[in-house]
Amino acid sequence: MPSTLLCGRFELSLERPLVMGIVNTTPDSFSDGGRHNDPDAAIAHGRRLIAEGADILDIGGESTRPGAPAVSATEELARVLPVAEGLRDCGIPLSVDTSKPGVMRAVLDAGADMINDIYGFRQPGAIEAVAPGRCGLCIMHMKGEPRTMQDDPRYTDLVDEVGVFLQTQARALRAAGADPRRFVFDPGFGFGKTANQNYQLLHSLPTLRVFCDPLLVGVSRKSMIGAATGRAVTDRLPGSIAAALAGVARGAAIVRVHDVAATADALKVWQAIEQGVLFK
Repeated sequence: MPSTLLCGRFELSLERPLVMGIVNTTPDSFSDGGRHNDPDAAIAHGRRLIAEGADILDIGGESTRPGAPAVSATEELARVLPVAEGLRDCGIPLSVDTSKPGVMRAVLDAGADMINDIYGFRQPGAIEAVAPGRCGLCIMHMKGEPRTMQDDPRYTDLVDEVGVFLQTQARALRAAGADPRRFVFDPGFGFGKTANQNYQLLHSLPTLRVFCDPLLVGVSRKSMIGAATGRAVTDRLPGSIAAALAGVARGAAIVRVHDVAATADALKVWQAIEQGVLFK
């Protein structure tokens, strides 16, 4: 695993797992849609996540749940730009979850430190929008697109196909001049994958790391947790923590979560066990 990640104004050490806290500014996200779509509420939520131990904030202005409708770049910017500006000096990196090149450019101009793209920078103009500079680049795998991605996704070799896609997009970014120290790779849990495929992918993270490293794991409150536990979205915290720890144990460098405080505590205990810390 690389020892550091270049992330805009920051250089993040990867010597311990990092927690990325989710700040949704959408009215229709699957877990917390509508709770923080007022900019002041989203900014307050971001500051609360920092106090709970977030290492990075990930701001999203377009729901990517299965079946979610697209929104215009104008609407997305109206949602995320005030929040990015309000949190610009919060002391930790700001990631913006977007696939639109125009939104990428605007939020980077406003001080964002990372672009997290569910399309893996496949949209026309996306690579050109982010290749210059120092912003972190989260390359994610998705089969299809949000409206149809869960319509019977099939793979010949799941882990190989995900790894090859992530490698291919990393090569395209490098060819455009992007420093590979800016890359983090997201296998895309829940994005064109069944529950069984999600668990196969999580189990196979060590194999995937041969293709791409460092890895980001985002499983918080997702349907794969509900498939294993039978719990509704609001009751998936224990399962989400278990999945995050399983990801870290298999080499994930970053976990993207809704519940920062609980996840950060779980990671501290996991690290103490792994490092054999003796308390006096």
